[in-house]
Parts: sequence; C-alpha cells; structure tokens
Amino acid sequence: MRFPLCIGAFLAALGFLSTPLAQAAGFKDPLDVPAMASAIASSSMLSAVVRTPGGRHVAVGRRGHILVSDNGGQNWRQVSCPVSTDLVAVQFIDARKGWAVGQGGVVLHSTDAGDTWIKQLDGRQAAALMVKHFEALAGDERHAMALDDARRFQEEGPGRPFLDLWFEDDQSGFVVGAFNMIFRTGDGGKSWQVWSDRVPNEGGLHLNAIRGLGSDIYMVGEQGSLWRLDRASQRFVNIPTSYGGSYFGLAGTQGVLVLFGLRGNAFRSEDGGGTWAKLETGVTSGVSAGIVLPGNRLVLVTLGGEILSGPLDGRLAPLKADRPMPYYGVAGSDAGLVLVGGQGARSQKIN
Repeated sequence: MRFPLCIGAFLAALGFLSTPLAQAAGFKDPLDVPAMASAIASSSMLSAVVRTPGGRHVAVGRRGHILVSDNGGQNWRQVSCPVSTDLVAVQFIDARKGWAVGQGGVVLHSTDAGDTWIKQLDGRQAAALMVKHFEALAGDERHAMALDDARRFQEEGPGRPFLDLWFEDDQSGFVVGAFNMIFRTGDGGKSWQVWSDRVPNEGGLHLNAIRGLGSDIYMVGEQGSLWRLDRASQRFVNIPTSYGGSYFGLAGTQGVLVLFGLRGNAFRSEDGGGTWAKLETGVTSGVSAGIVLPGNRLVLVTLGGEILSGPLDGRLAPLKADRPMPYYGVAGSDAGLVLVGGQGARSQKIN
C-alpha cells in the first residue's frame, strides 16, 4: 500500500500490514469479534466525533471503540460494538439514526442515538458485490481492470477500508474509501450498489472524504482530486483545483467550499470550484478535520495540535488549545468544541 496520508488511511494501513501475519497465526477476523470494553477508551486514540441533531456527541476510534457523551464531551460512556476493527468516521442524520465506517470495509448503523449498533456491510460482502457488478460489465473493456482488481480484493480478504460517509437522509447515502471504493444505498443500508465506475478516477486514488453542502455532494481524495455529484447523470464529475497534494476533508455551506489537507494547505472557493483562493493557515501540519459552526464560523484542526478559527469568508486565527494533541476530528458543542485524536476526547471552550 502507498504511504498513508490521513488518519483514516493511517489506521487502515495498520490493518493492511497486520492482516497476513495475523491470519498465519490463526488470528480471528476483527469483523467477527465484538469490541472489548476498556476503562481507558475515552483517553485512547479516537478518529472522529459528531454532534447529533439531538445534542449527544458520538466518537469512534481504534479497535471498535464507540463512546457517547450527553454533557458536551465532559464525560463519556463506551457502548457495545459488533466489530473490533478501527472505525474512522461517523455521521447522524437525526437524533437517533447514524452510521459509522472503518477498517475491513465495515459499515455500522444505529437507530437509538448510538447506544447500540448493527453491521450492515463489510469488506467480504463489498468485494463480492464489486465482482458481481463488474462481471456484469465484462463485455466493456473499460471495466476489465476494475474486474481484476475486484477479484484480487476478494482473494486478499477484507483489508480495504471505508474512510468516510455521507447520508442525505435516512435512506440515501454513500460510503467511500481506499482505491476508489464507493457504494451507495437507497434504502438506509439494507442493500448497497457499487458506484466505482461512476467516478472518473482511473488511477484508483483513495477517496478520503465526502460531504453534502447545501444541495451539492462533493468528494475529495489524493493528488488534489475533487469531484461533485451530477444528479442528472448520477455520476461524479471532476473539478480542477489549485493544489496537487492530498485533500483530507472539506467543509463549507451551499455558497462556500473549503478543502484542506497536507502541510497546512487549505483553499476556499465561492463559485462551486470555478476559482480558488489559498487560506493562510500559518501551520505546516496536516489539516485533518474541519467544521462550520453556527454563524458561519470555520474551525480547522491539525495533526500538530493546532486549532484555527475564523469567519467562513475571512481570515483564520489560532486558538489556544487547553491540552494540545494530534487532532483527528472536531464537533461543535454548546460551550465550544469537542475534539478527538491521539489521546482520546477533550472539550475546548471558545469565545
């Protein structure tokens, strides 16, 4: 595997590197082993956090750890998880319904605000769906390489991770991941359709993040890649950007799009990606996550432990972190921010 460039890919790489040795030693697949309870789960590595529309915070991380907080991140409670794979992204579309994704091509679903979870998809099922999908297109030479890759994925086992997800409502959503892996559901995750051939990504670049901003859905990846869903054709189309490095994520609103990634790079477009302006972040660490708070306040966090904030259409300024650590995820709270990263979960007040 190529060198991992974002936290999702980093966690995934641990799985890629360990799987062959683990299997040789009679290792049981983490997709079949529930996560273990841990007294230090809230101070162990967590990859992503979200504030649900009901006000609860849900965080996910290493070895299937899922935690919930009902007081703005001050206290956390670990909940059960049916897998012990690393989880890297989470989203809730209302107070009760949410999804999480991660290593092993796993997709989890909750209908009770994150208290319990079920597995809806894993890498074994995903590989089989990809083989079936591309076998049906075998007469088209454009898909021959994709079929070979799908068969190789199936033979190697469920090592490829999903790195992000986006649901528009409780029925329609996408999960995206390594090597151009993208699936769509139209029934809340009961079934999944392969969409890899609907993305112009001949190099099989990793799809690092996907977000809905207003009525548009955008996706970013390696080598400065940005795509937008064309709803008429039901395909993603490429949008050129002014940067050739990897994007780790995106944030914004219907009118303003912000991309961020390697070496402190962040760019803003106010015309749907037609033109770009570089944001002066003042940092050199990778920008790992970002959100837009009420009042159109942009917050970016970095792997170097920096927190940046400012108007969505203005300049960013550093915030003093109470207890810096490598940050992998951020969510808003009534008092300010909830941050997760290399040393667990923390709350941060902001003015």
